[in-house]
Amino acid sequence: MAGIYLHIPFCRHKCTYCDFTSFPNRLNFAEAYMACLYKEIEKRGEELKERTFDTVYFGGGTPSVIDPNYIYGAMKKIAQCFRLAKDAEITIEMNPGTVNEEKIAVYKRAGINRFSVGLQTAIDAQLENLGRIHNVRDYLYCASLLKGENFSADIMLGLKGQTEEDVRKTVEIAAGSGATHISMYALTPEDGTPIYTDYLNGELPDADEVAALYDYGRALLAEKGYARYEVSNFARKGYESRHNLNYWRRGEYIGFGVSASSFIGGRRLTNTLDLDEYIKCILSGFLPVVDSAEVSREDAKFEFVMLALRTAEGLSAEKYRKEFETDWKEDFSKAYARTAKYLEEKDGRARICDEYLFVQNTILSEY
Repeated sequence: MAGIYLHIPFCRHKCTYCDFTSFPNRLNFAEAYMACLYKEIEKRGEELKERTFDTVYFGGGTPSVIDPNYIYGAMKKIAQCFRLAKDAEITIEMNPGTVNEEKIAVYKRAGINRFSVGLQTAIDAQLENLGRIHNVRDYLYCASLLKGENFSADIMLGLKGQTEEDVRKTVEIAAGSGATHISMYALTPEDGTPIYTDYLNGELPDADEVAALYDYGRALLAEKGYARYEVSNFARKGYESRHNLNYWRRGEYIGFGVSASSFIGGRRLTNTLDLDEYIKCILSGFLPVVDSAEVSREDAKFEFVMLALRTAEGLSAEKYRKEFETDWKEDFSKAYARTAKYLEEKDGRARICDEYLFVQNTILSEY
């Protein structure tokens, strides 16, 4: 299994928590940027023409903020340059404040069959504090346009003043709107973002409070038929994100656009984070890669364990042995001895027990 990721770095307004590579004041560069993105796809297509790709993902930034015809053009170029599986999962991230009926129609014509919608919270005051450009009414309108479609809703925990009642309302709106998949993750205050000041001032919920909100939200989602398949991801049966599962299973993927990462042929590649440099590289006939490193055997083992233990399916001893010809418990004997009490082991698989899921980073730091 292999995936394609395309980074669309434009947005209308930078959210207070955003640490991603995005440019709120450079939408006028969208046409030039997308032309370069098409060229990068062409350059990569020739060397990867023998591979079949199962997923395509448009992330950002806010992919839905640009002219939808650019997305259509990108999909057309991908279809020309790459071999896609007949049932490929094709996802686009959307901000509810940038969506209309015409855009959805263009996306569908482009072949997009999965939509990821950034709800974050159903409390308008919290959305405003996050710097989001949408409100709950915008989300409900967006969801109405996606009725009957495969779409995911994002929910954020650890917001200023957030209560269990806020989480309940948000989960109920996301589930009631028809979302087949819900991502529920904790806000991470990054140094350099506006919301980091709130964190320093002690105005955000502490780790224990966030863990309690997570447990509450997880129980609500289970009641509503959403099964957890990764720490922050829940889905109705059959609607798990294949693109994200590919990451957690250490599948290959190729990334296009500024700051995009790739894992292909045993190497990890990273494109430049600078928009001007990206455009300059492509126009000069060069790939915009600024970092390229072969993944060592020991790093590969570590990644296998770390990623597998994030998921509900857990770590398969058989798959580990098949890939590395060793036993994972022997390779990580000291770490295993310290963390075995947090693990549930059955039928050759090890997974973190549900009650320790939210502190899985602390557990995995032992490896």
